[in-house]
Amino acid sequence: MDIANDGLEKQRAKRKRVARMKKMIVHTIIVFMLLTIAVLVFLVFQVVSLQKQINALAAQIAVTETVEDTDEMVDDSFLDNVYLVDNADNIAEEGDIPMVYLTFDDGPSENTDAILDILDDYNVKATFFVVGQDTEVYGDAYRRIVDEGHSIGMHSFSHNYSKLYQSQDSFIADYNKIHDLILDTTGVDTKLYRFPGGSSNKVSNTGMSVFINYLNSVGAVYYDWNVASGDATSQAFTADELVDNVMSDVVKYKTSVVLLHDGANKDTTVEALPRLIESLNDAGAMILPITDETEIIQHVSVVQ
Repeated sequence: MDIANDGLEKQRAKRKRVARMKKMIVHTIIVFMLLTIAVLVFLVFQVVSLQKQINALAAQIAVTETVEDTDEMVDDSFLDNVYLVDNADNIAEEGDIPMVYLTFDDGPSENTDAILDILDDYNVKATFFVVGQDTEVYGDAYRRIVDEGHSIGMHSFSHNYSKLYQSQDSFIADYNKIHDLILDTTGVDTKLYRFPGGSSNKVSNTGMSVFINYLNSVGAVYYDWNVASGDATSQAFTADELVDNVMSDVVKYKTSVVLLHDGANKDTTVEALPRLIESLNDAGAMILPITDETEIIQHVSVVQ
């Protein structure tokens, strides 16, 4: 009997060990599955978050490429009844004297005075396409642009793409605000305009012909650009690279309208400006402000 009982006890102990092992294995599997699910949920969250960042960056790049690449073909269905202006007759020929128009967008800011100081040092006149700023802070900057012989133009009041391009009414209201600000502050009834993003921008909620037709109706002239310094892109160009970007394209045209910026974050543009002016002078270019006699450089125009 003792032997039999001993055998039964061993069997029971063995079954208990097996049961404990099975339980341990099941618990291990459950824990592993839970960890796997947690890791998968975390990875899905990260992928979704990354995708959102990629989409946002892609949208930003799309806008930037629109701003900087004037040679890119424009989707006719998006641009409504407008056409690309090829400016073929503006291609430089041997013996031409380059006519260069330095234009500064998005100011005034604290960098505007520094740029005006440099222009004054070199006795160079430029064109400033300004946005709406507090005149108690920047009124002197608006006036200084005009008083020192530079041309002043409109670059919208808000520079808010979605608001500005929402409709014809929103565009007209914005136009009137920036026009009146410049007139009241400087006394200049300017008719110069530059579309935020250019006339070929792809972020407008309304066909660009609507806004172009309005500008035409009030006698305003919009200027785009055919030379970009690169200071509007997300890429951090050095001052020397900004100069090289301009100089490599200026040689292509009889008339070059150069896109620069005098916003608060454009310190590199300020740094590049003296060398740019010196390089243009060395190349025999005439640096001028935009006037009624300036050849009009546009990306697109309304179909006639």
